[in-house]
Amino acid sequence: MNSAANASTIIEQETRHAAGTYPMRDLALVRGSGAHVWDTEGRRYIDCVGGHGVCVLGHCHPAVTQAICDQAAQLVTCPGIFYNDRRAELLAKLAELTGLEHAFLCNSGTEAVEGAFKFARLSTGRPGILAAMRGFHGRTMGALSATWNKNYRAPFEPLVPGISHVPYENLEKLEVAIGDDTAAVILEVVQGEGGVRPGSAEYLQGAERLCRERGALLIVDEVQTGFGRTGKMFAFQHVGVQPDLLCLAKGIAGGVPMGAIALGERVTGIHPGVHGSTFGGNPLACAAALASIQVLQEQDLPAQAAAKGEHLLAKLRGLDAPVIREIRGLGLMVGIELRTRAQSYLEALIGKGVLALPAGPTVLRLLPPLVIEISDLDLVVAAIGEVLRQE
Repeated sequence: MNSAANASTIIEQETRHAAGTYPMRDLALVRGSGAHVWDTEGRRYIDCVGGHGVCVLGHCHPAVTQAICDQAAQLVTCPGIFYNDRRAELLAKLAELTGLEHAFLCNSGTEAVEGAFKFARLSTGRPGILAAMRGFHGRTMGALSATWNKNYRAPFEPLVPGISHVPYENLEKLEVAIGDDTAAVILEVVQGEGGVRPGSAEYLQGAERLCRERGALLIVDEVQTGFGRTGKMFAFQHVGVQPDLLCLAKGIAGGVPMGAIALGERVTGIHPGVHGSTFGGNPLACAAALASIQVLQEQDLPAQAAAKGEHLLAKLRGLDAPVIREIRGLGLMVGIELRTRAQSYLEALIGKGVLALPAGPTVLRLLPPLVIEISDLDLVVAAIGEVLRQE
């Protein structure tokens, strides 16, 4: 185990040389296993950050680790102009899971969103993209243009034209907004960065219907909700919709960077040369994804997430803490909306051995690995209760 002295060295070195784009916490993490991570001093934390929802299997799952090692000794990279065994197998698995026959493999969620916008415009011949207020879709220029938070957007304007926003959970406003120039509507089933706000089946089914009627495509952004997080393999399965384009990343490959866009039959006009990715669909990431998906299915982790999420929500709703305004969630994607800013409570939780996230200024967000034990969830709730009751 690294010494305590190394923590200050790590922090000083990273502070000196990093670009400075992240709001850093005074903590250097060096090891992880399952739902736990350790700092340089050997202190253990229950990880409810999970790489911003990436670690659905927890850290260093042995099946994924073995798959990475085996594939690294076989073939790490293979560009999309050649066929590959791992890529072929993963594409078939994604078609089986999503019900969408084709997929484009990339490296991140924001890349998946960017590609979905290109495919929607190509397929429909229309320029317009409608996104939802409070939505978050990434930080590259197209995805950023669909992201609602003005603090993310304003410094980089002018952004990509043709992208506008409508209120979430408001079918009347969406019906007015979808026009003859609308290529696609992009929605999250649960708005993550926007405060952990689940959408209703009525709203999402209505959005699908309007897209079908008006000739637009429905893009469902499941970068954060996909691969068991909400209690089903994909969150759209809760609400009975079928996306035309499905954006995936985070939990797909057990922590290895990967993204995917699944394409439905209404997506047309795709041909060689319209899009590409140097690293997308590389055999290493594909092997990790196949191993991760196998564990998700064999251990029925989506069902575990549903049961553990119900337990977590019930325990949180039983807390006697007047600072809590509302508790929302689906599966192991939980938001605690406070009557005040959440940052000081997030910092206090570190001292209690719990790592958590914000989701906007007043929401404390929990995205624990799906493999987390109930006993750890109870410890998390106890720690949250302690810090929220502090004056």
